[in-house]
Amino acid sequence: MKYAILIYGSLEARQAWQDSAEDHKAAGLQAYADLNHDLSESGELVTTEALADPSLTRHVTIRDGQTVTGDGPYAEVKELLAGFYVVDCDSIQRAVEIAGRIPELASGRIEVRPVMTYSELE
Repeated sequence: MKYAILIYGSLEARQAWQDSAEDHKAAGLQAYADLNHDLSESGELVTTEALADPSLTRHVTIRDGQTVTGDGPYAEVKELLAGFYVVDCDSIQRAVEIAGRIPELASGRIEVRPVMTYSELE
């Protein structure tokens, strides 16, 4: 079954990462490289992406039948979606185990959610 592993952080955590020492950044990036390698080798990795800075965000709504866009995240947002994995593994317990290896877990929050197929929506 496929699971989305959603990685949440904060603007403060993002700034702390940018301000951190190069060896700290290298260790974090290596942890991701190791995780990606292991998931690729096991055949569990479907995709993974980091998301750009939230200031580049566009939110889209419908008002009076018209599509309206706005810049950036909503002002009241305290945490932001920083990136995600989609994995294909045997159980939610395995997906949680994978999520436990994500470096942001130390300063953020990780959500593991089953991915529905189109047939499940009918």
